[in-house]
Formats: sequence, C-alpha cells, structure tokens
Amino acid sequence: MEKYILALDQGTTSSRAILFNKSHKIIAQKQKEFPQIFKENGYVEHNPNDIWSSLLTVAREVLLCKGLDAENISSIGITNQRETTIIWDKETGEPVYNAIVWQCRRTYNCCKELIEKGYSDMIKEKTGLIIDPYFSATKIKWILDNVQGAKEKALSGRLLFGTVDSYIIWKLTEGRVHATDFSNASRTMLFNINTLDWDDDILKLLDIPKRMLPKVMESSDDYGYTTLIGKGEIKICGVAGDQQASLFGQTCFDQGDFKCTYGTGAFLLMNTGNKPVSSHNGLLTTIAWSVNGKVTYASEGSVFVAGAAIQWLRDGLKIIDSAAESEPMALSVSDTNGVYFVPAFVGLGAPYWNSDARGVLCGLSRGTTRNHIVRAALESIAYQINAVIKSMEADSGKKIKALKVDGGASANNFLMQFQSDITNCDVLRPVCVETTALGCAYLAGLKSGYWKSMTDIKDNQKIDYKFTPDIPETKRNSLLSGWQKAVERTTL
Repeated sequence: MEKYILALDQGTTSSRAILFNKSHKIIAQKQKEFPQIFKENGYVEHNPNDIWSSLLTVAREVLLCKGLDAENISSIGITNQRETTIIWDKETGEPVYNAIVWQCRRTYNCCKELIEKGYSDMIKEKTGLIIDPYFSATKIKWILDNVQGAKEKALSGRLLFGTVDSYIIWKLTEGRVHATDFSNASRTMLFNINTLDWDDDILKLLDIPKRMLPKVMESSDDYGYTTLIGKGEIKICGVAGDQQASLFGQTCFDQGDFKCTYGTGAFLLMNTGNKPVSSHNGLLTTIAWSVNGKVTYASEGSVFVAGAAIQWLRDGLKIIDSAAESEPMALSVSDTNGVYFVPAFVGLGAPYWNSDARGVLCGLSRGTTRNHIVRAALESIAYQINAVIKSMEADSGKKIKALKVDGGASANNFLMQFQSDITNCDVLRPVCVETTALGCAYLAGLKSGYWKSMTDIKDNQKIDYKFTPDIPETKRNSLLSGWQKAVERTTL
C-alpha cells in the first residue's frame, strides 16, 4: 500500500492541504480561503475558529478526493503564517480574542516606548530581531492588557499562547500537545536564540507569564497524533514557519545557500550554519530549523513590496489587466528608457529600513510608454532583492553562488533573468515551486522514516530552469547606480 505525506499549509489568507509522494510530487491539493478582519486602521485579525475549520476541512477533503484514509498517510507536516498570535483558554479551548495577524501594527506605540527606553540592543542580542509590531511579543502583551480578565487567567495558568502552528497542533491533538518548533519560537521576540529557551528577562519586561508558553521542540520531531482527519491515528512529525519551511523545501542545507520567495512581498533567507550571525546591515537573525539535535540558523531580509507592485499597476494605475501580461510587455522594449520605479508604498524594508520612504517613479520622458513602466516595476523587485543579498554577503563574508527561487512571481522568466543579470549569479527555479509545503513535508517525512536522510532528499531535487547572467559588468554597474539614485529620492 502506497503511503503519502500530508502537508498542512496555513497561510495568511487561506489554508491548504497537499499530498506528496516519495518522488516529491504533488498527488492532490485542496485550498480554502477565510475572512480577514480589519476593525480599524492598522488592525488585522483572524477568527481562530476560521483558521481551524478551514484547515480541518481541506485536510479531510484532500484525503477524500483520492479515496484515502489515515492508514495511507505516513505523517503530517505543518507550516504556517509566522508571528500571528493566538491566546486561548485551555479548559474550554476557546480563544480569548481574535488572532492578531503578523501584519497588524496596533502595538507600534508599545514598540516605540521599548526603543526609547533603550532595549533595542538587548532584544537584538537575545532574539536576533529588531523591536517591531511584526513579532508576537507585544501582541501577547496587548491581549493580556486589553482583554478583560485575561491577565488574571494567564497568571493562574488557565491561558495558553501559541503562534498558529501551536494552536493547530493543540487542536489536532485535542489538547494533548502544547508545543512549537524552534523556527516559530524564534519569531516571537521572546525566544533567546543563543540559549535556545524562552528569555526570562524579556518575559519580565513585558509582564508575560512563562507558564502560558508552548514547549519548544525540533522541527522534525514527534508532536503526537491526530484522529480528526481520517479513521485512525496520523502522526504529526514536522513543523516550521513558512519561510524557514521554504528554505528547507529548497534543500538549502549548506551554509551560504540562498533562497527567495517572490510573493506579495519577498523573503530572502540564507543558511548561516550552526551559529547565529548578527547583522550590521539591517537584516534579521533567525533559527531556520532544528533536525537531529542540530540547530541551523539563517539570515533573513524582507522586501515589503514585490508582487504587490504589479498588482498596483493592475488595480491602481490600470495599465495592465493581469499579472501575466507584465512579462511580454517588459520584453517588448529593450530597456526601461531610463525609468526607475521604487515601490516604497509602505516605506522600505531590508536593508534600508526607512519607514518614511514613499514610492518614486522617475526618469520619465515623452518617450516613456506603459511598457517601460511595467518593465521598471519588474526590475524594481530584482533590485530590492539584490540589495538584501549584498547585505547578507557583507554580514557573512560569503559570496552568493546561486539563488533558489519560488513563489508566484518566480514564474516570470523576464524577472528571473533580470535577477540573474543584476545579481551576477545563477537563479534556479525548481520543478515544484510549492516549496513551503514541500519543506514541512520533508521535515515530517524524515522523522517518520518516509525519506531516509537530508542527502537523500537533496539528491532527488529537480530544477526546472537555470537562469545565468548575460550582461556586461559595466552595464550592471550603470543600472545599479541609477537604482541607488532613485532610492535616494524616496525620502522627501
């Protein structure tokens, strides 16, 4: 009887379930969107029950569509939207408040106060992160401080905190397991990535009871079992935050390996080996995964606007009807005719970290056409990624050899070729671009014995296309000089 790995991918706007076979191929998948809640400006929430019901629904559906049951599943891997914060009552199982999503900015003033009081260096040294509403810590504090009775219940041991993975594990195991993995823990701004434990100093600073936090386990580990998906028990054996799961799915197992996920934004991660590398160039230090007793670290840079720039051309300027049009339009002209577009709609992320920056479209002339603007928008994605790569090289002292890519925009051949040209490295696009789900499947499969080893996994990875640099150094330098001048114009 053939068995499969079930990957549960719980994202920001939808939940997905994907079945993989031993050849790393997708056998079936199901997806279900759920509502986004915007109570006021800057607030982003989810109903945790929507998260759970959507995930359970697709998990059951993907087995049913193939006539499978629990006995056909070797193990389950879970990957999730990171930093999103849920607090629930362990007796009733009910959340005390909606999930506060990673995008939510409601704790800006709390973070600003921590920075003004001089805690930035301490937080960065311990957690590898900058103080920002992005991470879970101040979201937990907000719920405890603003939900009636929450602080008292937390102190008495009745409330549990979890990022989305913890909540899903708790629900799947019917309250038997309250745990998270190292990769998700490292995104809370409460976890000391040096001692590999929850940090008492930060917990005391934010007045968060340690007893409400989950047990931290390896990314490939025994997280118990569930009987809720099929008739019988299915083991849960793999857990990782989405970007770290993608790094694992791209088989970036060696120090110095790079991957970039091109979505609405873009996330670039580099494997930095068995020790954290502190950044002096605007990047985050995080835990990539823990497998077989060994912790692997990564450097991470986030580009706020990537695919969103193309969405803006479609929905804002209305100069394209679909994202797919952008590639032939960009290829219809030989260059941008001197046009640069810096999509700093919400400021600039790594490595610039300029929240005051605003978008710039410069170099316009009477000869500018919409094709030039579309090409400039695509090129802007590659320029931003290149800036993060150069920062990672500066921090690590290692030059990039190849960039592994995934995400929706990685299907755009023009963008991938330009990324190769401007960064002067090979760009590798895999056959299976669902690398986030594949990564958590690998982690689960390694623990359950479905795959023998990481070497076995890497040997079987298949590349769809390799893009190689194809422009002279002088042209590359000229283009990068123009981009830098455009970036300088983003601050008024």
